[in-house]
Amino acid sequence: MTTAILSALAEEQQGLIELLREPRRVARAGREFWLGELHGTPVVLALSRIGKVAAATTTTTLIEAFGVQRLIFTGVAGGIGPGVQVGDVVVASEFVQHDMDASPLFPRYQIPLYDRERFACDIALGEALLAASRASLESLALPATVHHGLIASGDRFVSAAEEARALHAALSNAGHAPLAVEMEGAAVAQVCHDYAIPYAAVRTISDRADDSAHVDFPQFVTEVASRYALAIIDEFVRELNKSSARGV
Repeated sequence: MTTAILSALAEEQQGLIELLREPRRVARAGREFWLGELHGTPVVLALSRIGKVAAATTTTTLIEAFGVQRLIFTGVAGGIGPGVQVGDVVVASEFVQHDMDASPLFPRYQIPLYDRERFACDIALGEALLAASRASLESLALPATVHHGLIASGDRFVSAAEEARALHAALSNAGHAPLAVEMEGAAVAQVCHDYAIPYAAVRTISDRADDSAHVDFPQFVTEVASRYALAIIDEFVRELNKSSARGV
């Protein structure tokens, strides 16, 4: 079973490429894909690119061109839920598009013709990613907290405290209280839903989606987020391979 590992940032992906056995680069749809084995598991690595449309195109290509059968997504996000701090990790349970509004034809946040506002992650993959996240942070001796819950996606970078508060309040009032906000995950979730591909996602909190969101972002990605992503995916794939060997 081939696993797609989607990264939001090149810095995250580079460490994974270096771990690949017999890596092979393939160009498709204006993107680079890396094929190989990670701890005995066939994988395809790709960068999502920025925004929902770009991420949806990458996901569709992974499924149609490379036949991946499950997908894991790593990246960074702004923390907007109570108690979600910079350096924490959020494993998604579901995704909602915070900028989806086809009212009055459909209720706000509802995806037209789907009769739903949220797309859920695969329960088994999510639990495995949650366990890998906790084990990885413990092995790194980091004080970060691992959260599990809803993540909101939209085509804008939330970088003002008032905007973050308003976004969280509007979603919460509609019954969707997100822990974090980013720009791609909900689109990937929708494509995986359409193709019945199991999907799980983990985000490192790089900021509080406020006026300091841009401060030292490159340094955070290099020193923290990339390190987290590599450790989590390495642990996740190791356990995945063990489970496959046991026939689980």
